[in-house]
Amino acid sequence: MTDKTRVLIIDDHPLFRRGVSQLLELNQGFELVGEAASGQEGIDLAKQLDPDLILLDLNMKGMSGLETLSTMRDLEIDARIILITVSNAPEDLVAAIRAGSDGYILKDNDPDDILKLIDAAMHGQTAISPELTSLLATALREERVLEQRNHASLTERENAILKCLAAGKSNKLIARELDIMESTVKVHIRNLLKKLKFRSRVEAAVWAVAHGLG
Repeated sequence: MTDKTRVLIIDDHPLFRRGVSQLLELNQGFELVGEAASGQEGIDLAKQLDPDLILLDLNMKGMSGLETLSTMRDLEIDARIILITVSNAPEDLVAAIRAGSDGYILKDNDPDDILKLIDAAMHGQTAISPELTSLLATALREERVLEQRNHASLTERENAILKCLAAGKSNKLIARELDIMESTVKVHIRNLLKKLKFRSRVEAAVWAVAHGLG
């Protein structure tokens, strides 16, 4: 029996937090360990509870979702962080991925689809609402900053893993394909993200696809 994924919800709307908690109850693989109504409260709880997954609202009063996300990444909070929002604006999506988000899910998605995307993120896959993936790829491809990165700085193994990320493969599938430990895959991903100055595997995957590495 596998351990449950421990989830923290950060959203300033009580009704939405309640709705998400009820949604998580539909999947026995998740356990809600905390709720926060603001960014700072969420950061404090994340440090205290050490959750596996953080579901974060983008538009909150006071500290925004992006500010909260950036602060948590700077503090090296080791959790998957997914933005859940009503905004489908390209600039919000790109900013979230740039800030280190592991996913970007629209609140108006079907509940079953939201659960599937959350589950995908916990298995190392891309968790972006399907209608936004092409929009993200286009937006990132157009940014000049992409041209400042060169995958030639990666080792042969890191390049192989980057291609797997571009193909949307989970850590488990990458480990199986390359015949290495899943923990080793995580180390290589962390190293390649640092070399290419990415803050999340999602950003790296989209960049790789835009450069024909998928």
